[in-house]
Formats: sequence, C-alpha cells, structure tokens
Amino acid sequence: MRKNRPWGMRKQEKSARKKSIRTSENCEKFQIRTDLALEEKEGVSSESKDLSGISVKEWTVESKGITITEVSVKNERGAKALGKPVGTYITLEAGNMAFKDEGYHQEVAKELAGHIKKLLEQQLDQEAKDRWKVLVVGLGNTYVTPDSLGPRVLGNLQVTRHLQSGKENQPEISGIVPGVMAQTGMETAEILKGIIGETKPKAVIVIDALAARSVKRLGTTIQLTDTGIHPGSGVGNHRHGLTKESLGIPVLAIGVPTVVGAAAIVQDTVNAMVKALEQRKITEGMGKAVEEMSPDQQYLLIRELLEPEFGSFYVTPPDIDETIKSLSFTISEGIHGALL
Repeated sequence: MRKNRPWGMRKQEKSARKKSIRTSENCEKFQIRTDLALEEKEGVSSESKDLSGISVKEWTVESKGITITEVSVKNERGAKALGKPVGTYITLEAGNMAFKDEGYHQEVAKELAGHIKKLLEQQLDQEAKDRWKVLVVGLGNTYVTPDSLGPRVLGNLQVTRHLQSGKENQPEISGIVPGVMAQTGMETAEILKGIIGETKPKAVIVIDALAARSVKRLGTTIQLTDTGIHPGSGVGNHRHGLTKESLGIPVLAIGVPTVVGAAAIVQDTVNAMVKALEQRKITEGMGKAVEEMSPDQQYLLIRELLEPEFGSFYVTPPDIDETIKSLSFTISEGIHGALL
C-alpha cells in the first residue's frame, strides 16, 4: 500500500522532476534501454561525426520476406557512439514470425544458419572449422516465460558430444542451461569457465531473451553478434559479460526481444497521437510542443512522469507462450543448419 507523503515533500519532488526535465538538454544523452544494435543505430543522429566508426548494410531477401541489417562497429569511436562493443551485429527482421507458420520459420532458420556459420568461420582457425566443437548456452529463467527462450532452445537442441567416441571430423555439440544467479548463487561466467576448462570447446553460442525499444520488434527480430553478451543489460540488471575476453574462446550471441519498457510504449503512443492531432485542422498545433522535443527528451519526460507513480516495469505480448515455443524451434534449427 502506498503511504501518503507530506504535501511539502510531494511539492519538492514535483519541482525536482520539472527541473530535471527542463535541464535535460544539458544532460548527457539519456540511455534508452535496448539490447538491439539496430535500435541504437536508429537513435544516433545521421549528422553525428562519430558515424565514421560505424558501417551499415541493409538488404531484403524478397522470397522469404526477411530484412537483414548488418551493423559493424569498427573502432572505439564507433563503440562510444553506439554504446556497443566493437564487432558485427546482424539483425533479421521477419514480421511473419509473429504467425504460427512452421514453413516460414524453417525459412528463417535457414537464413539464420548461414549467418551463424559465417561468423563462426571468421572467428575460428581451419582445424576448428574442420570439426565443430561448440558449447551452446541457454540463458534465462525457465519459470519466467519471457525469459525462457534460452532454456527452451536447449530443449530442442540435438547435442552430439556424448556420441563422438571413435568418430572423426563430426560436429561435437554440447549444451548447458546454467540458470540464474537467484537459483545458483553463481555468476553465469563462473559456471561457464569451469565447463569450458573441462570440455574444451572451440566456441560458445549463447541464446538469451532481449529487451527492445519498439513494440513491433517483439518476437519478430533475431540479433546475432560476435561480441558476446552481457546478461540482463537491456533491463538494467548488469552481470559479468560472456565474451571472448572473459571466457577465452569466441562467443556468438543470439537473441530475440521479448519485452519492451512501458515508457517506450507510451512514447510510441504519444508520437502516434501527435501525428493524428496534426492531421486534423481542428487540433492542428496541439501536439507541436511534444513534436519539437527530441526522442531522448520525450523519453526522459515520460519516464520522469511514469516511474515515480508506477516504478520501472516491462511489458510482454499476451501470446508470449506460443511465441517462445516457435522461436525456440527456429533458433535451434538455425544452429543445427550451421553445425550439422
């Protein structure tokens, strides 16, 4: 139950919030939480000088209805501008993944497989490419549906390491669901270091649920990167990173956004409302004040208004159970297509 605060305290808090909003232009850029490099790129002004450290390629596979964007962060200047480590970020946007169509998901899986194989080959030497030895890690909490993508993928994965006795040049795939710190009391990086030391894989593929900036990307976007992953970063829950530097071998990360911040939803709604107001003569000019604010200022204003009343919370689609089930099949088939 909320406790009533003295009137003077409430007045001071409101005054502080207004001051924060008014001075937002002079503050460092407010960080909108998202795990997608594509959305970070969209938030960087096209006039920014820091874009010299970032390159973007985009193309569409018309026959499959998939748009692919490759964002390459080339140096520290680009990493600072984008807020992402140096490396390659490949995003597959397939709006039809929102529908239960097994044939279409197979097509997406084939496309994903090609990109997984390409990134692995760029990271490994010839001996490692002749015989894949890969550890697949399913991050997340099995009991929290939006966070259960990693464990569900591992449930569909065909592991082969235990079948390799006497066989040469056959892929060696092992898998682990390390759980979350609240269940184990250990950082995921600590668990994986022990496993890697014993089983000696040549690379790690990590699967995790992500946070997005836009509702339209929930369950319809797959991000693949060779930079590893920082579990929980999209929702502000920072953990030790799973990277080549921390684990000692190349780390590929595959993720799908399953949650979006409430403030981001409100911002999208406000933008839609402003456009609607400007289209009608009777309401023209009503949304001008909001429209003239930058996206960062809009987002900051909305969070300033929402969080004192409701706290910081995230939203997931109502059909997330079916979405996770379909996506876990798509990603596991993508891994099979790349390695087997």
